[in-house]
Amino acid sequence: MAETRKGVLKSFTAGAYTAGVQISGSLGGYLPAVPVSRGIPAAELTAGRRVAVVFFDSTNPDDAVVSAVWG
Repeated sequence: MAETRKGVLKSFTAGAYTAGVQISGSLGGYLPAVPVSRGIPAAELTAGRRVAVVFFDSTNPDDAVVSAVWG
């Protein structure tokens, strides 16, 4: 079952369309290369913005996607 967690965008790589995300409430929860939904314009992906990260497998942090950005 998918789980959605909040995070803070730390970086964005346009060529790979991936983001570095710090998961909220977890000092050790930094994910360096989470795929980003292509429905989110690159101009919206600036450091410091809040993001929603959907984890499709809670035991595998590589199986996730940034699905929304706000703030």
